[in-house]
Amino acid sequence: MGTNFNELWNDPAFIDASQKAKIDFEVALIGKMIEARENKGLSQKQLADIVGIKQPALARLESLRVTPKIDTLFKILQPLGFTIQIVPIVKVKKPTKEIIR
Repeated sequence: MGTNFNELWNDPAFIDASQKAKIDFEVALIGKMIEARENKGLSQKQLADIVGIKQPALARLESLRVTPKIDTLFKILQPLGFTIQIVPIVKVKKPTKEIIR
């Protein structure tokens, strides 16, 4: 029997934490971009025309076959009403046990 996706995804010898974080980020980013395009009622072709790129290039980006360059992301996100920001990573603190006397 072959190896399944979850086994590979959770195998640090196959994919390390930084690679997983990059993939998760790209999936979330492109997912939000597609959602924004659809909420604006735009087809890939319409958005590509507005942005000045070809529809197949946008399709490759939306299907995660290519990683977008920053300038391309800005060009695509701007007419959708979005931008990119750098924000701190918020780590959830584990609750500490308080001693009640």
